[in-house]
Amino acid sequence: MNPSRLSPGARLHRPPGGGQAVARKLADVVTGHPGRAAISLFALVIGGFTALLALPVAGADGEAMPLVDAAVTATSAVTVTGLTSLGPEHFSFVGHVIILLAIQVGGLGIVTLGAWLTLLVSRRLSLRTRMLSTESLGVSKLGEVPALVLTVVIFTFTIEALLAAVMLPVFVSQLGAGEGTFHAVFYAVSAFANAGFTLGATGLDHPVVLTTINIGVFAGALGFPVVYMLYRMVFYRAPMNLHTRLTLEVTVLLLVGGAILIAAFEWANPATLGGLSTWDKLHQALFASGMTRSGGFSTYDVMDQTDQTLLVTCVLMFIGGGAGSTAGGIKVTTLAVLLLAIVAEIRGDEHIRVHQREIPTTLVRVAVAVVTAGALLVLTAVVALTAVTGQGLATTTFEALSAFGTVGLTTGLTASAPEAGQWILVGLMFIGRVGIITLSAGLAARHTPTFYRYPTERPIIG
Repeated sequence: MNPSRLSPGARLHRPPGGGQAVARKLADVVTGHPGRAAISLFALVIGGFTALLALPVAGADGEAMPLVDAAVTATSAVTVTGLTSLGPEHFSFVGHVIILLAIQVGGLGIVTLGAWLTLLVSRRLSLRTRMLSTESLGVSKLGEVPALVLTVVIFTFTIEALLAAVMLPVFVSQLGAGEGTFHAVFYAVSAFANAGFTLGATGLDHPVVLTTINIGVFAGALGFPVVYMLYRMVFYRAPMNLHTRLTLEVTVLLLVGGAILIAAFEWANPATLGGLSTWDKLHQALFASGMTRSGGFSTYDVMDQTDQTLLVTCVLMFIGGGAGSTAGGIKVTTLAVLLLAIVAEIRGDEHIRVHQREIPTTLVRVAVAVVTAGALLVLTAVVALTAVTGQGLATTTFEALSAFGTVGLTTGLTASAPEAGQWILVGLMFIGRVGIITLSAGLAARHTPTFYRYPTERPIIG
């Protein structure tokens, strides 16, 4: 049959060629279901930065580093974790710039960055992009996405610029204008992104640098939905929503409570806080508490801490920061919902009420699923790491929780582990950053109506 005689409709439905079919499948993966798109985009970006870090120009000695080391560093940077198998001295200036770009991309979020670029080009967001952004950033209404994306980008670069400006005089006085400026920018981005990457120990013990990094980590861990809510409260006098209130309350409670516990357990420990003045002990304890929930910076070896502090650190790493933030973990609002459900059950209340609002029971089921999935993931990783590395339970548990919570505090296992152990940590960082977000968003959006009910029966609990 002559193709020219086919109708337009017949030509429109012609099966695509091989190249077109592959391109269409790739497009479906990236732009399809929001959860699948988020995972695909993060994986593609991690792969790209892995290839860049594997180039000889990224190494300090001018030679290409092993693929697993490049993958660990790239995954850690994009997922804003901070765990590395190589120290900063193994990377050239170009390598440090690549890491900085990876942290910035990961901090903004691939989803947010993609939505922002789409907004610049088309002046409006497509429905699919808005759905993807709502799941990533925690927005309840599609109409809020453009304003939220704009707020995210402006807020991110503004805070990072302020953080860099505060630290700039300290680093310039120690390292000179050029290197000091790069250090200030690098630590500003790393702090706000909760990445925990460093360029060495220079300047980290300075009070101004410590305070600035702590503020940056705190701001980044609040979550962009909270930042957007605070913006609306200031400029539009909008009432504070429940998510923002719970996030602020639990975040401050964990920060202060963690600082008190760390100070109490490390007060007389000569390897950590014991040799400092009273003010420096309190300052360092507050800094350490803020770093445990995602920051990842540390002024001393975490293995020098007491067992009690290590336990507190593990709990805080598992909790993480705010939903839609650069922090990892199960998120503070998940903890808040579970605690409120426990209190309501103890009191015998039929409904979960807080701040004159009622929390639906379906949200409790989502919180339980997120916590259970996170715990099972960490447990599986600990078993695998113990078998592969031959290290003890304390070391592998701490490293696994740090990877899952995208924290970056390390016992040294990431650097000393065999290649199989490092790949396990790569997968754990990736799932900890993307998987829990996708799981919680998918569970919250999933609702299958039923048109019949079975008889109710109550198994014995406890």
